[in-house]
Amino acid sequence: MALKVSDIGEKELIKYILTKSKDIIPDDTAVTELNDINLISTCDMLIESKHFPDEMSYFQMGFKAVTVNVSDLAAMGADPLGFLLSIALPKDLEFNHFKEIINGVINACGYYKIPFIGGDTNEASEIIISGTALGLCDKPLMKKSAKLGDLICLTGDIGLAALGFNLKGDNIYTEKSLKPLARLKEGIIIKNAGATSATDITDGLASELYEMKPDSLGFMIYEDKFEISDEFKEISSRLDLNYFDLLLHVGEDFELLFTIDKDYDLDIDFKVIGEVNNSDKIEITLSNGEVTEIENRGYNHYVS
Repeated sequence: MALKVSDIGEKELIKYILTKSKDIIPDDTAVTELNDINLISTCDMLIESKHFPDEMSYFQMGFKAVTVNVSDLAAMGADPLGFLLSIALPKDLEFNHFKEIINGVINACGYYKIPFIGGDTNEASEIIISGTALGLCDKPLMKKSAKLGDLICLTGDIGLAALGFNLKGDNIYTEKSLKPLARLKEGIIIKNAGATSATDITDGLASELYEMKPDSLGFMIYEDKFEISDEFKEISSRLDLNYFDLLLHVGEDFELLFTIDKDYDLDIDFKVIGEVNNSDKIEITLSNGEVTEIENRGYNHYVS
């Protein structure tokens, strides 16, 4: 039987593409040198049946299409330059729904102060929105440049969106899942403060930690540092969900995961969740003191 892309998985497909081009830098975005500055460019595609919960409005679809791309700029510490939109629509989609999507895009571009500069439209059997975000940065933050002794940090709470996908109604969890926000301002501040590496959490904390781990170094994180609320644990249990899975293996929070020297000077709200060591492993110390290795598993776009 012929091998299928679903047998390979998204990250392995990307690795194959990387082997075919010497010009691609394997990071959150492309980095292109332009005289004394770098052009930061990224694209992300969202498909209605895969990325948009049933409760998500058309406006929120458009807003999210911008957010997922701007989040990559944030992970590099880039200043936004422009946003391009390609959108494919079913021919029987109501025009008012199309207008709501575009209003969401325009609203998000205004929120992030990134100019909407063009794009393309086409027909498809379901809504497909592909965005491209461009930015500028003098010294972009890369993924695999953490140093021994650095602190591992998060810009906010994670797991909220993962829980929100399983809930209805108006609450902090569904708000995070239906209208996530990119940490653009924080990314620039983190970069200017001397962070050593960064990425945004889209496919789950565990997956992103493995993407960031430099060769021969390791990461130790601590359950207690996440300040997981009793409410989060209680709702997860009631829904028969493992709160650790929500925390580590789902993603869609769009918080920034970054490393920085322990003598940091950083004026934003964030959490220190661990440190970089020389174990060559990625581990977590649980509240009971047990140390366990974290499984390299995250969201896979080719698994239903």
